[in-house]
Amino acid sequence: MEEVIEPRLYCCSNCRNYVALHDDVISKAFQGKSGRAFLFCHAVNITVGAKEDRELMTGLHTVADVYCSDCHEVLGWKYERAYEESQKYKEGKFVLEKAKIVRENCY
Repeated sequence: MEEVIEPRLYCCSNCRNYVALHDDVISKAFQGKSGRAFLFCHAVNITVGAKEDRELMTGLHTVADVYCSDCHEVLGWKYERAYEESQKYKEGKFVLEKAKIVRENCY
């Protein structure tokens, strides 16, 4: 019998809505408003808020808060634009705060 390998998922800690795959984690060395955060290349089941310029630890960026599409909890933000060349790799990527997500099989 063939073993079924289920993907490791990250879910909203409030409502358990699936928001990202563990395989999409780029870095676990980010800092959010509430502590440790992860950088993801993709996120799903989220809504993206209005863009705004924010001075972050690595300089000025245009970001937009991201919310769970089910419960509307703020989960982190999306990098829309990085002004410094060394930070351009973040553009289009998502930071999800560890305190706002849980790793599990959400279904």
